[in-house]
Amino acid sequence: MAGPPPAIAELHLREEGSGEPVLLLHGLGGDHTVFNAQIRPLAERFHVLAPDLRGHGRSPTPDGSTFTFDELEQDLDALVEARGTGPVHLVGLSAGGFLALRWVLDRPERVRSLVLLSTAAQCDGHTRAIAQHWAEVYRDQGYDAYVMRLLKDLYQAEWLEQHLEVIDHALATLRGQDLRAAVQWGLAVRNFDVRNRISQIRAPTSVAHGMEDRVIDASHARFLRQAIPGTELKLFPFTGHMLPVERAEETTRLLLEWLARPPRRPGSAGPAPSP
Repeated sequence: MAGPPPAIAELHLREEGSGEPVLLLHGLGGDHTVFNAQIRPLAERFHVLAPDLRGHGRSPTPDGSTFTFDELEQDLDALVEARGTGPVHLVGLSAGGFLALRWVLDRPERVRSLVLLSTAAQCDGHTRAIAQHWAEVYRDQGYDAYVMRLLKDLYQAEWLEQHLEVIDHALATLRGQDLRAAVQWGLAVRNFDVRNRISQIRAPTSVAHGMEDRVIDASHARFLRQAIPGTELKLFPFTGHMLPVERAEETTRLLLEWLARPPRRPGSAGPAPSP
């Protein structure tokens, strides 16, 4: 007989501000600090919820976790219910965007609007190959080589050369983390594919992507725009995967301008496509 389902994770949360709730979802292997540049400006006008997802950052991994979307969605349900928020403005980065898409499809009543950063409706063969290469480098060449490979894939090359402090920070930060959660979540998202469902999304949606993203190709952003009714699209040239870091000011401005629009009822039609 199957055992009981894994417990809901009590997520570590950075919470600031008041107003309409904005929920920020980081990607695989990261934590809420990827949104450090955005949290405080957003909190001047909104109620910002920036959790570490299960097994990431300072959040626990309940016994028996397999990092399915059902588990992660239940964690989000518990988080917003505990905070007593109404529907949230949902922002998802990378694999956090995968989770955002699943949550808005499964719980449309919980989402006011949707912002998708560096993400896709499918984890395709290219992205799976990148993740597999990371795992092989970690196995065969060790921790430092793994972090360097990760950074070279995540960030645009010239930007990384101009921000070498990111390398030092990553080497110091990731060394103290248990990477098993990232590995498990990476395995769980390998077959992620909601391409046949996303036309059902009625929450107003904005998509942003770096044109030199080596992890999730920018062609996925164009597909999202075409498939989700009324989606807006912003492409950033000379930019890699980590939009909130590489284009910190522009990402903050994009979010503030998006959220400052007149109130929109959850489930209403989105804005007209941008040219």
